[in-house]
Amino acid sequence: MAEYSKKIGIIGGGISGVAAAKQLSKHEPVVFEATDSLGGVWRHCSYRSTKLQTPRCDYEFSDFPWEQRDNSSFPYSGEILDYLYSYAEHFDVLKFVKFNTKAVEIRFKGDWDSKSDEYGSPLPGKPVWEVGVQTNNSQTIQWYAFEFLVICTGKYGDIPMIPKFPQNKGPQVFQGKVLHTLDYCKLNEEESTELLKDKKVVIFGYKKSAIDLAVECAEANQGPQGKPCTMVARTLHWTVPHYSIWGLPFYMFYSTRASQFLHERPNQGFLRCLLCHLMSPLRRAASKMIESYLTWKLPLEKYGLKPEHPFEEDYASCQMAILPENFFAEADKGNIHFKRASKWWFWEGGVEFDDGTKLDADVVVLATGFDGKKKLKTIIPEPFRCLLEFPSGMMPLYRGTINPLIPNMAFVGYVESVSNLHTAEIRCKWLSRLVDDQFKLPSVEKMLEETTKEMEIMKKTTRFFKRSCISTFSINHSDEICEEMGWTSWRKNNWLAEAFSPYNSQDYKDKK
Repeated sequence: MAEYSKKIGIIGGGISGVAAAKQLSKHEPVVFEATDSLGGVWRHCSYRSTKLQTPRCDYEFSDFPWEQRDNSSFPYSGEILDYLYSYAEHFDVLKFVKFNTKAVEIRFKGDWDSKSDEYGSPLPGKPVWEVGVQTNNSQTIQWYAFEFLVICTGKYGDIPMIPKFPQNKGPQVFQGKVLHTLDYCKLNEEESTELLKDKKVVIFGYKKSAIDLAVECAEANQGPQGKPCTMVARTLHWTVPHYSIWGLPFYMFYSTRASQFLHERPNQGFLRCLLCHLMSPLRRAASKMIESYLTWKLPLEKYGLKPEHPFEEDYASCQMAILPENFFAEADKGNIHFKRASKWWFWEGGVEFDDGTKLDADVVVLATGFDGKKKLKTIIPEPFRCLLEFPSGMMPLYRGTINPLIPNMAFVGYVESVSNLHTAEIRCKWLSRLVDDQFKLPSVEKMLEETTKEMEIMKKTTRFFKRSCISTFSINHSDEICEEMGWTSWRKNNWLAEAFSPYNSQDYKDKK
């Protein structure tokens, strides 16, 4: 039996959880945050050198712009946390947050048979979900009942993705130290420097966390006893030094209506499909233009780091990384080495590869990502757990928020874009109006049809489609959300700006 009952419950106090709490504040939601701080990955999965991947003005709440709206630099993780706390304090969101309170179990208490509407969702007004929480590591579980539950735990952090190794060739045979980036993030500056300094470090991975860690490793090994670190990459991805391509602003290629008109999107009709097909050479040319600049600007071929797939595929899967300024400078000095390998395992003195070569190592760091699916499945109960990725192997999220097969529950922060903050905020605005009955959801069949169309677009655009990224049709996605809320979808003041100016959160500040 639940001890407390509220209309709205929110699990997670990161960017998405704070956005949800603010937009749903009239209902006085309860926010369960497992740690002692807001921030999510910015607080618990960031290094001291971690910076924002997008320009500052593309990462702000619509009603709370940065004090210094300067796009010439990328703020550090500490600045992001300060901004998030300022936002939470300004809108009095902190009063809803229960810190050090971890959701350990969720139970469904609704009755589809006797209390459902015409679409199969339980009617509001009675508790549908019960959430069991443990506070301050207590073994006692307290239960809360909610009519609607918002999951904002995200895809990153908490549960590391650990590679599988052949028998007797795992970390247990290695005489050095093995850790995941999640463990590294918990170290303070002194501890992280001590771990890396004058050590032979091998880093597995070639995404943002691996790249930032390689630079920190190189900086810790500047002395006469310093050792180079080695990055081992299985799949290469395009990296970008800044948001300018041959002197043109990067947003011209993907972040305007005109540029996204070249890309397929859901519900586009026969004529639009035909135009996309006819204009596909322009789309490929834009990708080639960016690739030519990056190949010219960066020593990708020198170090064997030029990806074989088009740039567009990394952008369409939200995997484009911004390089630290001194990354290749450290490589040129010999402080960062690179190796390609698809299979590897441990031996007592380091790591061995499928080509027969070995690397000596003192420290091995796994920048191998996180298991977001497992994190969700640990708290979502059956029978809904098996429906999380039904029927396609990807989570079907209508408007990036509602799983049509799970009643009275929303997921925020699971569909990615170039600006995840904007993506989260506009979906929370949509969600608040849904909860207030300002519009109704389509039927389950219609919602599944819509999510299937989006997944098909992702599959056509990139081989990395399972990341659920909408970056090549993000404006259209926001248009559909605006239309359901009763807003005007075209948000600019004139047609010229509408076609060629980039869209960001400021365009969705007020109802128009």
